[in-house]
Amino acid sequence: MESNTENNVKQQQPAQRIQIYPPTTSGVSPFWIAKYERDAKKYWDQFYRRHQDKFFKDRHYLDKEWDQYFSGSGRKVILEVGCGAGNAVFPLIATYPDVFVYACDFSQRAVNLVKAHKEFNETHVSAFVCDLTSDDLGKHISPASVDVVTMIFVLSAVSPEKMPLVLQNIKKVLKPNGYVLFRDYAVGDLAQERFSTKDQQISENFYVRGDGTRAFYFSKEFLTSLFKEQGLDAEELGLCCKQVENRARELVMNRRWVQAVFRYSDGVNCAPSSEALSMAVEMFGAPTNDTEVIEIELGGCDIKIKVLSKEYQHTCKSTGLMLWESARLMAAILARNPSVVAGKRVLELGAGCGGICSMVAVRSASIMVATDGDRKALELLNQNITSNLRPPYLAKLVMKKLEWGNRVDIDAIKAMNNEGFEVIIGTDVTYIPDAILPLFSTARELISSNKSAEKDQAPALILCHIFRRVDEPSLLSAASRYGFRLVDKWAKGSPTNESQSLISSWFPENNFEEHIPTSALNIMYFQLD
Repeated sequence: MESNTENNVKQQQPAQRIQIYPPTTSGVSPFWIAKYERDAKKYWDQFYRRHQDKFFKDRHYLDKEWDQYFSGSGRKVILEVGCGAGNAVFPLIATYPDVFVYACDFSQRAVNLVKAHKEFNETHVSAFVCDLTSDDLGKHISPASVDVVTMIFVLSAVSPEKMPLVLQNIKKVLKPNGYVLFRDYAVGDLAQERFSTKDQQISENFYVRGDGTRAFYFSKEFLTSLFKEQGLDAEELGLCCKQVENRARELVMNRRWVQAVFRYSDGVNCAPSSEALSMAVEMFGAPTNDTEVIEIELGGCDIKIKVLSKEYQHTCKSTGLMLWESARLMAAILARNPSVVAGKRVLELGAGCGGICSMVAVRSASIMVATDGDRKALELLNQNITSNLRPPYLAKLVMKKLEWGNRVDIDAIKAMNNEGFEVIIGTDVTYIPDAILPLFSTARELISSNKSAEKDQAPALILCHIFRRVDEPSLLSAASRYGFRLVDKWAKGSPTNESQSLISSWFPENNFEEHIPTSALNIMYFQLD
């Protein structure tokens, strides 16, 4: 039971649509809400009848993410909840031949697809139909006999009020100190943003799709509370973010998942693991040698940068190991308008592994400091800068660790430059709500306090981004709290008074479209009050 809209391919449509939305502007009506709940199994049966086993890709990432839970001495017993067509079941038994997998789904068609799979073998897999909100798992599995439960994009298909019933059912068969491995949709995912513009909301963070199946979008707080109330403690918990491009439609699609590991302690006292204490700092880590090269032409200069291979980006905690479209746009602006940073002390926040804005700005700036808070991003950034820059630019660009709000990091950068920075740049650094106040606080400490009568010469904080989980009013409120005021802003297609707009003057009269990959990009220009 999973939906993955980014991988949806064009299918032949049935002659008759499953449903027609009622003409309402206040979400789904009570009648349809009841119908979707009552007929949930039917809608998923129709889904598998239409798509068979061709919709979802096999989940070959499971061993990369959770090998320690599947391997080890003794034969592991695994319960795959919402097995669908077996996209997790068969990769697991191929990688771990000694495991035994119970595979359940409340769609009979899905279970039939598992049993019809060429790799299905009853000595390794037991597949059965079970609605975990009402059927007793104990009828199929012995109590306290399962080592690991996998819940991959399945709980989101259940009504929020019935989610506790699912977890209670799972606990009956899970061993003390057994684990639940979880991955599902997160609040702020592209699909949720699309739903929010239509009459498809059932309740908070819960929506119905066009085919009658439903999807819930989890926050970390909701998820932690839900599992903890059922005696399942979070050992690992984190967000997974991936940016998917559709250049033909000028779209940048932001996909978000929450990934977690929960342990059923059953009252047994155990010392917290290092993973629990670090809250999965390395949970989404990926080796930085799994890279691909991106070639960029800016201002007559060819830049080749290594980024994390797309194969691993969906499992990576750090968003700094990939190249964001906002960085492309800002780097192109700096290449076309070197006067923005000419002769100035410049700082880049969240430069990531690419650092293309810093590599362009250093050609005109007097001092250029590229920063990031992620160790792996800085390691790759060092490689990219070293391979692309030559003296004297190489000596002018300094890389430093900067975790926003970290006193030690801030003081170390202040020690390099007591006068403060005249230009601070940040591209796509505004997507995490909890990081906004530390962002502006850090910028306030590091920006130069010298004010100029000319607006385009006064110290400035320039942010280029796509609005995601943090909207413009929230950004402005945080900026004002630390003494910043918005003096100019730009968005593609928005009306501006070009005679008064500083940012609009950065764009040449001739075509600049190649550097604006999506109309969702925004630029905000702040100065001190």
